[in-house]
Amino acid sequence: MRTVTVTRYVSPLREGGSLPAIVEADDDGMYVLKFRGAGQGPRALVAELIAGELARAAGLPVPEIVFAELDPVLARTEPDPEIQDLIRASGGLNLAMDYLPGSLAFDPVVHTPATDLASRTVWFDAYVSNIDRTARNTNMLMWHGNLWLIDHGAALYMHHGGDPISPRAAERFPMINNHVLLPWAGELEAASKAMTEALTASVIEQVIARIPHAWLDDPDLRRQDYTKYLIDRLAEPQHFLEDALRARDALV
Repeated sequence: MRTVTVTRYVSPLREGGSLPAIVEADDDGMYVLKFRGAGQGPRALVAELIAGELARAAGLPVPEIVFAELDPVLARTEPDPEIQDLIRASGGLNLAMDYLPGSLAFDPVVHTPATDLASRTVWFDAYVSNIDRTARNTNMLMWHGNLWLIDHGAALYMHHGGDPISPRAAERFPMINNHVLLPWAGELEAASKAMTEALTASVIEQVIARIPHAWLDDPDLRRQDYTKYLIDRLAEPQHFLEDALRARDALV
């Protein structure tokens, strides 16, 4: 993953509860910045990194994710006190995603995703326990006619409890029945086979190794915990897949 330095705060994206922002960086690129100092803290960035990079490794369309260095001095030019506080609380390393200018939010009434992509996305969101891809908040964009997956900070939600998550690897994920792409996810078993083959132990280990030490309360133990959870969750039977199949069957 690349690291960029934020040079300009452009505008807030008030759709997100954590108040992400469009920023400009020293590579002249525009990014959507996720602040380490926002409400859910570094663990939301950890989930964003893990889920986003695993999704990309498995062939799902995710904008480039980069580390973003933020100087708290940028707060001086912002008139909004809330934004000032957020910038000051997030000095140092944050996470950002490539900004897709002119993109539109995915609309299940207007847009029709391919069956394979929908199936792989539903499987993946069940795998990483992503509770935030519903009709109410799709966290998907249409850009140049293609669907893009964004905002994975709500994945791995159980890690906010602070306890190890690896003992919970075999847990079900009934919340998948709210997934906005379920109506098009008619190839879930084929998606499971393809995605399981793509997410090898080596791929998972490489992604976990990218998490900055400063974002983890006990870096070595936390990395081991995330790695074991994600590897063990792929073992048969995949109860989260059973939940997705059951939810899909209920629609037809």
